[in-house]
Amino acid sequence: MFATTNQDTAVQLLEAVGLAGTTPSASLQALVNADARYLKDLKINVTNALNAGTLTKKEAYLIGVAVAVNDKQPVLQASFEKLAAAEGASEKEIAEVISCTSLMSANNVFYRFRHFVNKEFYTATPAGIRMSIMANPVIGKEFFELLSLVVSALNGCEMCVTSHEEAVLKQGTEQLRVLEAVRLGAVLRSLVVLL
Repeated sequence: MFATTNQDTAVQLLEAVGLAGTTPSASLQALVNADARYLKDLKINVTNALNAGTLTKKEAYLIGVAVAVNDKQPVLQASFEKLAAAEGASEKEIAEVISCTSLMSANNVFYRFRHFVNKEFYTATPAGIRMSIMANPVIGKEFFELLSLVVSALNGCEMCVTSHEEAVLKQGTEQLRVLEAVRLGAVLRSLVVLL
C-alpha cells in the first residue's frame, strides 16, 4: 500500500468541497510543499464534518453555501450551490440560505453591539430590522434556526448564538445535531483560511 502524498491529500480536500481541478491557493500549496501534517487533518476534518450523521448531504452543502457567502468566497459558494442542487436543493432554498446569511450579518453586528454596551436604552428599543423571512422559511423553521446559529457562531455574536440554540432545541433538535452543524461551519471556516 502506498502512502498518500500531500499533493494527493490537497486534491482530495478540494474534491470534497466540489473544487476538483482548481489550482491550489498559495497557502494551500505552501502546506503541500512543506509536507505539513495539518493538511491530512484538515481533509479528515472537512470530510467527516460534511458526512455528519445528523445532517443530510443537502443540509451540509447548504451550510457550506452559508459559510462561503459569509466569508465572501464566491468560488466556494458556487461549488456548494452546485453540490446542494445535486442533492435536491431548489433555487429558492439556496436563495433563502443566502438571505439568511445576509440577515444574520446585520443581526450579529446589531445584537453584539447591544450586548457589548449593555445599556437599558439600546436593549429596550426595538431593533427595527425587518426579518419576515424567519416567519415561514422555505428551508423550514428548524433548519433556518440551525443555519442562523451556525452563521452567528462564525460571526461571534453570543446573544444570537444563545437565542438560536434555544430556538432550535425548542424545534425538537437534538444537541448532537447542533454540535455537528456548528462543527461543520467551524471546519469549513478553517478551509476558507487556506483558499
